[in-house]
Amino acid sequence: MKNLTDSFVYLGHWPSAGSFGFNTDILATNPINLSVVFGVLIFFGKGVLKDLLDNRKQRILNTIRNSEELREGAIEQLENARVRLRKVEMEAAQFRVNGYSEIEREKLNLINSTYKTLQQLENYKNETIHFEQQRAINQVRQRVFQQALQGAIGTLNSCLSNELHSRTINANIGMFGTMKEITD
Repeated sequence: MKNLTDSFVYLGHWPSAGSFGFNTDILATNPINLSVVFGVLIFFGKGVLKDLLDNRKQRILNTIRNSEELREGAIEQLENARVRLRKVEMEAAQFRVNGYSEIEREKLNLINSTYKTLQQLENYKNETIHFEQQRAINQVRQRVFQQALQGAIGTLNSCLSNELHSRTINANIGMFGTMKEITD
């Protein structure tokens, strides 16, 4: 290795007139040096670069294939989701229609129930009025009867004398005695 570096150093010190050698002047030799470096890089790096580019190309193709597969899967899932959405929308429409008819049915049931309740309340009201009328009539009859009885008692008390009173009591006692004998 030392010989190789020494040879390069030695070549760098050669006189520039008429001989082949390395020119260490960077500005003057830059295109030549670059072309030599590029030539060496191309010659030795061609295979490595080709392998790197082939690997990169394969990764890009695999990524594109995977992306296409994912895209197809996403499209399939989207179609499935659309089918499910249509199905759910149809079910929702059916529930809506059923709900509206159920609401109408409940409304009619409520109206009928309310009408029946109102009829029952009207019947209870009429029965209560009739009962209160009968009660009022009975109270009036009792008053009239009490007043008639009080009037009759007053008339009897004013018309009865002690003697008539004694005869009435005796007649009633006789009637009770006769009734007692009949029942025994």
